[in-house]
Order: sequence, then structure tokens, then C-alpha cells
Amino acid sequence: MALKLLEGSEAIAEAALAAGLKFYSAYPMSPSTELLEHLARKLPERGGVCVNADTEIEGVMMAIGAATVGARSATGSTGQGVALMQEAIAEAALTELPLVVFTMGRAQQDYFQSTRGGGWGDYRTITLAPKDVPEAVEHTQLLFHLADKYRCPCILLGDNILARTQIGVDVQPLEFPSLPPKEWAFDGASGGTGRAKSLWSWGIGKENNLAEGGVDGHWKRVAAKFKHIEAAEQRFDQGFVDDAELLVVSFGTAGKFVEYIVRELRAQGQRVGYFRPVTLWPFPGAALERASRAARKVAVFELNAGQMIEDVRMHVTDRSKVVAIGDISTDEAGINMGSLMSAPPIRERIRNALQEIHA
Repeated sequence: MALKLLEGSEAIAEAALAAGLKFYSAYPMSPSTELLEHLARKLPERGGVCVNADTEIEGVMMAIGAATVGARSATGSTGQGVALMQEAIAEAALTELPLVVFTMGRAQQDYFQSTRGGGWGDYRTITLAPKDVPEAVEHTQLLFHLADKYRCPCILLGDNILARTQIGVDVQPLEFPSLPPKEWAFDGASGGTGRAKSLWSWGIGKENNLAEGGVDGHWKRVAAKFKHIEAAEQRFDQGFVDDAELLVVSFGTAGKFVEYIVRELRAQGQRVGYFRPVTLWPFPGAALERASRAARKVAVFELNAGQMIEDVRMHVTDRSKVVAIGDISTDEAGINMGSLMSAPPIRERIRNALQEIHA
């Protein structure tokens, strides 16, 4: 094991290269700029291509183009830039093209964007939210595998803390089950033979194949695929849930703060537990329902006006137990986490929720 001191963006770049990334295109926007900078230097050295696009839309469309030839490709931005990519991400999902999107948010206000999307059609995006840099290294490689396995867009949802934290990390290629060859990819081998390939979200190939259900059949198969993903790919982390009076639910880097404080309070004899969705979609609702059964209150901590709390309420049997203890919190420039993303104010909010139970 050889640890290297890397900032989060560089560690994610190294993990993407370990996963076989061959093409990356993006427009610089803080705090996603560092990822582009690291890949601009590292990717050509590994035989890949990195393009500094003129706009976010050009970036995602070039990445989709690379995906059509079977290359592992990705794009990235912050939430405001990914907002411009929504139509293209939907097209990739409905055309069944594997694509990884790195969303390095400025707070935690991109939950709806990542889990609900803004495109058209019956699609979803697998979204992982790592709590720290080592987990981001694992998630990055996993997302490239899942994108190829299911032929769909996948999102790594991070933030400025994840992007800029320096930590010793050992980036090693992870082993995943083998995948079938990409026979659908445009490799140039079938041109002029009558077997030329066509990818289109209407699913009709070179002609509307009614024997396979035509356009209607394609869309139904895509929708069924996402139903399967929803059941098969739920991931979560939890602790001290069996006897917790208070269960604190959080995601991403906030989850690491919450876990630290919960362990601290546990050592002081407080009956508090934590639950962290690792996949924001598919949301691990059944696991949350089980984890929250014994709790008298479920407190949701997130740095926004209340987004994940909708999924929490949906899966906690007694919705009246669910309360919000997070808030909007950014710095003066609006591009970094605010003062709420710190142990003392989070600890105070969790303690207040415990006091309300005992009162």
C-alpha cells in the first residue's frame, strides 16, 4: 500500500484513469475546475483525450459522442453547469449510452437535480454521494462499471470539501465482474455491409422494428431496466440504529460530520444513531424504514432548504417523526460550504433534537 498525498479532485482523476477513462470534456466552473485541470494533464499521458469545452452543453455532447464508439467517457461541472446538460443526460439514458457525470456542487442543493433530473422521458440516473475522498475513489470506479453494466448515465455527487481536501490515499484499480463486449458501439466494422448501426432515443435503429415493439417497446424496455436498477443497486451506511431514540439522516460529506458527532454522543451515553444513503438514487428506502422503526424522532441534516427530506418522509412509516435540522449555508461568494458545515453547529442541532425528545 503506497499512500500519496492528493487533493480530492486529483484522487478522483486518478480513480477515473484506473477505471479506464479515455475521454473527458468539460467547461471549467468552480469547484469542478480542478478535476478538469488534473485530467487535462494526466489523461493525454495515459493515451486519452481531454477537451476544455466552450460550454457545458458542448462538453456533455462530446462525451456522449465518445461513448457511442465504446470509450469510457465522462463530463463534469458544478450544479449550475450540470443544469445545462439535463436534456443531453436524458438522451444518453434513453439511447442507452454509458456516461459518468461528476457534479461537484457548491453546497448540497443539487440533490433534486441528481435524483429527479430535468430531461424528458422515463429515465433515472444512478447517483452516488461519497462521504470522503477514499470513498470517492471507490465510487468513481464503481460508477464507470455500473454505467457500462446498465448502459446509462451515472452521477458522482460531490462538493468543494470533497474536491479540495488533501489526504493520503492509495488509488488502486478495483476488480469488478466482467461485462459483455460493447457490440452496440460504433467501431466502424459494419459500415457498408447492411449491418450499419444507429443509436437513437426512439429506439428504432435503421428502421422502426415493429417485431420488437417499435418505439413503444423500446421505451418500455428502458423503463423496466430502471425498475430493475432501483431494486438491485441500493447502498447505504448506518450505525447504532437498533436502540436509537434519535436517528440522524444525512448524505455526502455532511454524513461524515454526522457520523463523527453521533459516535461522540454515543460515547457520552446518548441513544442516537445515523443513517446515510450512499446511493441517492436508487434511494435505500426499505433499509431506512427498518432503521427508523425504533426511533422516536428522525432528524434530516442537509445543506439546503429541504430536498432529501422528501425521500426520507416517503420511507419512514410515521412521517410525523421526521424533522429538518439542516439549512441553506454558503460562504459570502456563494461557491463554497457555509459555517453550518462544521461540527459545533451540527452537534448543537442534534443535541436540540434529543432534548425535544426528552422534553
